Amino acid sequence: MSTKTSILLVEDEENLHDALKLNLELEGYEVTSSFTGSDALQKVQGEYFDLIILDVMLPELDGITVTETIRVQNNEVPILILSAKNASSDRVLGLKKGADDYLTKPFNLEELLLRVQKLINKNKKMQDKDTVGDTYTFGNNTLDFKAQEATTRKGERIQLSKKEAMLLKLLIENKNEVVPREKILQTVWGYNVYPTTRTIDNFILNFRKYFEEDSRNPQFFHSVRGVGYKYSE
Repeated sequence: MSTKTSILLVEDEENLHDALKLNLELEGYEVTSSFTGSDALQKVQGEYFDLIILDVMLPELDGITVTETIRVQNNEVPILILSAKNASSDRVLGLKKGADDYLTKPFNLEELLLRVQKLINKNKKMQDKDTVGDTYTFGNNTLDFKAQEATTRKGERIQLSKKEAMLLKLLIENKNEVVPREKILQTVWGYNVYPTTRTIDNFILNFRKYFEEDSRNPQFFHSVRGVGYKYSE
């Protein structure tokens, strides 16, 4: 599994793209290249990124539209917008549509790298949610993450696979929040590019079978159509 921080670089000006890619890679980041807005959106749907660097002026779809589309999909990935325009209205629009930061061209490379680092650190902090201990109890079910086993409300003991234990932990640590499919596949399976998401569906069905009183009307494990999964109490 790649532990490198992954960045999607969306810039259609080739010389600038190459220069940025090189410098980001020298800093130790893993860089995926994209040259159009629509290609960027496709990549975002198929892969997990820690940050997107996005030019405003792009062929097909502009950067503002790309930002808006990503946010509508409930994807909270940090976005740094690059723009040749210095108009403050442009900057305001970018931030309004959900960008986290904004740099005007021509920019100082060192400043860009500092901002990149800052956004990535902020994102990582937000992701390091409250961790749960080795055991966790809910609705008369007890989970033992260390021993990878569960005791259900009926007193049955169930051996959990490593991935089941990891998924339970991830969902519980993000209690009452929807965890996107991409994040689950990245964290539990360690994929950068994903297999079918049916796998997670099957895990959730198992959890309902183990832990819910009525698996058809789940109280704890919920699927949020098209987005991800949620644990709530």
